[in-house]
Amino acid sequence: MAGMDRTVFFTLFFALFATVTGVGIVVPLLPVYAHQLGAGGFAIGMIFGAFSLSRSVFMPLFGRQSDRVGRKPFIVTGLAAYAATAVAFMIPTTVWPLIGIRFFQGIASAMLMPVIQAYIGDLTPAGREGGVMGLFNVSLFMGLSAGPAAGGVIQDHWGLHAAFTAMGLLALVGVALSVFLLPPRRTEIIRVNAAGRPGWRILAAEPGFAALFGFRFSYAACIGVIWGFLPVLAATTLGLSSSRIGVLIMLGVLTSGLLHAPLGQAADRLPKKVLILTGGLLVTLATAAYCRVDSFGGMVIASIVLGLGGGIAMPTQAALAVIYGHRHQAMGAVMGLLTWAHSLGMLAGALVAGLAMDVSNLRSAFGIGAAMMALALVVTVLSPIPRAAAPVQSVDTIVNDTP
Repeated sequence: MAGMDRTVFFTLFFALFATVTGVGIVVPLLPVYAHQLGAGGFAIGMIFGAFSLSRSVFMPLFGRQSDRVGRKPFIVTGLAAYAATAVAFMIPTTVWPLIGIRFFQGIASAMLMPVIQAYIGDLTPAGREGGVMGLFNVSLFMGLSAGPAAGGVIQDHWGLHAAFTAMGLLALVGVALSVFLLPPRRTEIIRVNAAGRPGWRILAAEPGFAALFGFRFSYAACIGVIWGFLPVLAATTLGLSSSRIGVLIMLGVLTSGLLHAPLGQAADRLPKKVLILTGGLLVTLATAAYCRVDSFGGMVIASIVLGLGGGIAMPTQAALAVIYGHRHQAMGAVMGLLTWAHSLGMLAGALVAGLAMDVSNLRSAFGIGAAMMALALVVTVLSPIPRAAAPVQSVDTIVNDTP
């Protein structure tokens, strides 16, 4: 934290926490609720896929645009849209409106995830990428672990509307903090390439960045399969309550979150490729395990192993993203591309797994996710890993003072 504005850091920390908690709250609720309304595997996949689809479309655009006009407007608008989404979730009585609401929630998320991470990336000193991003991304996993657990408990005791109300109030607190504690956008310092900001194709053409993109895609596909279909598997085969399903989801993200700060610091010192491959292997094994486990205890173990894998691999991924952002002076574009990969993976995982459930059986969906992750490991083995280096020639630009 030395050399960084603590108020800005913790405001952004809470903004990301509020964002992902809002997503996490609905994870244990929507699949079972939709299934009770008669939705098949494809419809459940569409509920999760709509969120990822809209994020996939808008994340690169918002990330790149924030390089030009500043970060704060996107953060405030996105959090306000999250609060509106919480109200909208209380209205539908059939399955299909949920798809539209999730699409709108994905747009709100696209305003937040890459922009918040780019803001932190701008503030991160060279050589401390893993430590800073690992500490900051604890907010991500705190929210994703708290959200599913809270959503399940609140539904069991007070009903769906209470869960959505909690989601909305959390977003409104984030709006207030961002408005009053983040500095005006005219004072934001965003570094840009003096020769012209590089395009997304330049980043994608780098073999190391392409492998980073592919790994993030495959990891997110596994998460999409598990979040979308583990609740259905647990409810239909084991008869678990919403609270216990929420605990299963929570265990994975909480375990990962606890590792992010220490493994982020380790990523600044240890071989990054080794960390990524170790984490990816654990994710592959955990996802494949859901094909066979038939007890709550077995699902608990698989969820913890999944969290261990994410906690080892993802801080290193975040550190590499900051290195690329500094190198090309396009932090928003880099974060936008990687969060785009995450959304595309979530979309692909949910839809392919839904089709597999309808065509074959529910457990085959998890095998598909494991196969995608295994392929990403092979690509990572064959790809270079960059070192922190001085960025290309740049100038410090303070975004314009237009109201």
